[in-house]
Amino acid sequence: MTVRVRFAPSPTGFVHIGSLRTALYNYLFAKQKGGKYILRVEDTDQTRYVEGAIENMIEALKWAGIEHDEGVMLENGKLVQKGEYGPYIQSERLEIYQKYINQLIENGHAYYCFCSKERLDEVREAQKERGETARYDGHCRNISIEEAKKRIANGEEHVVRLKLPENHDIAFHDVIRGNVVVNTNDLDDQVLIKTDGFPTYHFAVVVDDHLMGITHVIRGEEWVPSTPKHVYTYEAFGWEAPKFVHLPNILNKDRKKLSKRQGDVAAEDFKNKGYLPEGLINYLALVGWSPEDNQEIFSMEELIEKFSLERVSKSGGVFDTDKLNWINSHYIKEAPIDEITDLAIPHLVKAGYIKEDEKKEKYQWLKDMVTVLKDRISYVGEITEKVDIFFKTEIKPADEQAEEILKLDHLPHLLEVFAKKVEEAEQIDEEFGKKAFKSIQKETGYKGKNLFMPIRVALTGEVHGPDLPLMMKVLGKQNILSRIEYVKKHLLR
Repeated sequence: MTVRVRFAPSPTGFVHIGSLRTALYNYLFAKQKGGKYILRVEDTDQTRYVEGAIENMIEALKWAGIEHDEGVMLENGKLVQKGEYGPYIQSERLEIYQKYINQLIENGHAYYCFCSKERLDEVREAQKERGETARYDGHCRNISIEEAKKRIANGEEHVVRLKLPENHDIAFHDVIRGNVVVNTNDLDDQVLIKTDGFPTYHFAVVVDDHLMGITHVIRGEEWVPSTPKHVYTYEAFGWEAPKFVHLPNILNKDRKKLSKRQGDVAAEDFKNKGYLPEGLINYLALVGWSPEDNQEIFSMEELIEKFSLERVSKSGGVFDTDKLNWINSHYIKEAPIDEITDLAIPHLVKAGYIKEDEKKEKYQWLKDMVTVLKDRISYVGEITEKVDIFFKTEIKPADEQAEEILKLDHLPHLLEVFAKKVEEAEQIDEEFGKKAFKSIQKETGYKGKNLFMPIRVALTGEVHGPDLPLMMKVLGKQNILSRIEYVKKHLLR
């Protein structure tokens, strides 16, 4: 049996981080088993459709490195569909759903319902007052097909509902949760076709998964309560149901479901902040799944090799930004410097550190600056919080230790000797820094911490920081001399 899985989001605006993880787990499982990963678009709720959302979704998945084998694709900016099981957009499959709903009605597993919204609201209110579960009361279950068709011909609004048998146990096995059994007396006669003729998710998903040969349904745990209805629909058609895998939710630090009200939840949010796709994907894989060993850094190839549905947790995984930052900082350190520089430039332009038309001529300088800072950032956008040391002229001691260093007796002499070396230099590069420090050591006898720390504090206000010779190269001659002058005037006692 060839494994076939699908990621089937609704085009409602952005790819939620939970949806991205669902796509990732589908992708990893398919690749590991030599199967197919399909992208289907579930747009039957036309009220929630957002223009351009399908294109954005495909771009976000491509950025994350989760590319599908079949389904809705983007080619030269246009949506196309590839594969033998199309259409892959539900709103283009209405004739297919009509065929199969007619089959269910003819077989007595579904029925037309003419109840108004007002009547349904009244029934539910009365049930709540009696302390019962609010559910459809079966008012239209026994209307004959002939009578229903007459009423439809007269223009009466209607839906089609699933006709559940009474007191019938529906059982299914969930790969993560084990065996689940639900009695139909605790379920509603689910709407399958809405008044606008569009199918509900619950009907379309069963028809599509069956016709597309889906072997494993890997989706969020919010669908667990609906799955018995899906399983019964498979039974009603006489079809074999796929295997079900319901993933735990991603939670915030308060252990509540991650929501947009609490900050970044879309793949795009993380991309815009300058997270690398490798870092985000590596971290997301670990929110809910744990490898057999304690490995934490994974390439996509390693994830494909080591991932297993059996090791996905039943309980929700907490989204820990600190852990994400730690993993992402690893990828920033490993990435080619040009890649990080190119990602950093838009952030520096937006923050007003450089102008759009300067980025070409200043590229090498920017690259050197990023080289200095890249080990100190967790995501590329954070660079704007670290670059002040290259743009400010005032020096402020960052902490008490820096203040103490500025009180050292030998500092005025050291700065004088250092300033002279800088003035005499034809150019300030890394080689100059190394030679200058050796020369100062010979001339003055100052060495180690007594040499490097005071100069670093005089140039940046900080005791610790990036490589000093490279930092001097980025600062440049005039900037170094201006800072020494400022320290001499304002900070030396």
